[in-house]
Amino acid sequence: MLLDWTLAFLVLAIIAGVLGFSGIARESAGIAKILFIVFLVIYVVTLVMNRV
Repeated sequence: MLLDWTLAFLVLAIIAGVLGFSGIARESAGIAKILFIVFLVIYVVTLVMNRV
């Protein structure tokens, strides 16, 4: 579910960038980057926990 939010913000950032709304694009891209990092950390932690 949260990965869907990441993809939604990424698409929103791309659309805003194409339309030239730099403020919206910058905020959406920032949210997408933060969510990507959070999901990457959760993925790694899950992998480590499953191995142990």
